[in-house]
Amino acid sequence: MNWVPLSSSNPPAIPMRALLAGARRKQSQLLDLTRKLVLAESPSDDKSAVDACMDLAAGHAKSLGGRVKRHRQQAWGDVLELRFGPRKAASRILLLGHLDTVWPLGALKTMPCRIAADSTAQQRLYGPGALDMKAGVAMAFTAIEMLSEAGQLNNEIVLLLNSEEEVGSPISRPITESLAQQCRAVYVLEPAQSLAYKTSRKGTGNWRITVHGLAAHAGVDFTRGRSAILELARQIEKVSNWTNLDKGITLNVGVIGGGTKTNVVPAEAWAEIDLRVAKRADGPRMEKRFAALKPTKSSGCTLTVEGGINRPPMERTRGTVQLFHRAQTLAAEIAQEFGGQLAEASTGGASDGNFTSALGIPTLDGMGAVGEGAHAIHESILIDHLAPRTALLAAMLAT
Repeated sequence: MNWVPLSSSNPPAIPMRALLAGARRKQSQLLDLTRKLVLAESPSDDKSAVDACMDLAAGHAKSLGGRVKRHRQQAWGDVLELRFGPRKAASRILLLGHLDTVWPLGALKTMPCRIAADSTAQQRLYGPGALDMKAGVAMAFTAIEMLSEAGQLNNEIVLLLNSEEEVGSPISRPITESLAQQCRAVYVLEPAQSLAYKTSRKGTGNWRITVHGLAAHAGVDFTRGRSAILELARQIEKVSNWTNLDKGITLNVGVIGGGTKTNVVPAEAWAEIDLRVAKRADGPRMEKRFAALKPTKSSGCTLTVEGGINRPPMERTRGTVQLFHRAQTLAAEIAQEFGGQLAEASTGGASDGNFTSALGIPTLDGMGAVGEGAHAIHESILIDHLAPRTALLAAMLAT
């Protein structure tokens, strides 16, 4: 597809104030849909639970006249490809989301789906997956419905709902990348960064270092032993020193283990490491550094190093900046709803938008709900922000 620059000066098909009014009229049903999706608990590793949540989304898409394609999976939940509007490749837009969550079945017992005021008297909807990112999916459906009712669903919109984003998108990545290459732009329904849209994200990588030593009695045969834990400590220090904050490179040794008893020189130890990089070129460099790791010569131990880059960075590209400026121009008409001028932000977290941006497709992220506590027990969305952000999403889809 040949990319055509997006103008930030073209007027919206529907005035923003009219879209805002429409979104407010639909806020109650938007909340109802969000509740239904939250109540359909969908941990990434439970295929039947994720599929049940996908069934809800597929049924809602059909009620809006959507064309449903189900990418059936064996080990993970099915992936939903939902299409709305005319079949027009030249103006096709990808809305990117996921319905899996980090929460196990039964989480609703300790964090029920409810609406309540917070300490500042703002109304919130609480529940597992509400912010990340079932409210964003409900916003997408609502925006599409608004445009359809107004006769302004002029672009083909592909809403892709992945089933295992929270665990790295092992099966949905090729589907995401294939669809993105057929689209003019990608809008990611992940939560906002405070009130801001996200124009860049760090890339991620994961490694596991396993050290193999030699067990021995810590009192009788101490000198015969080869301590895997001691060697792991040396490797941890070496890897941790690769952090370069000026270049946006961080390494975090988040989980370690090893040994059996205090009176046994440990024969095995391991560590799991999280890598974040801001620039795409740094990913392969870090992969080479991990591949070159060797045990300390005097340790008598051996190493097994496994892992690699999971998601490339979403860099702040020209195409993404054009999308953001378009959104900023549209939001200016209702600027008070966005705390003034719509802001952009960068984040250390990754999303499926990392994949599409790395392909060179203009990608704008953080277009979902406003709230706090993603992956935390106080996960919630701020209800007052649903209507203006849904109106802006609709305006971007109508462009």
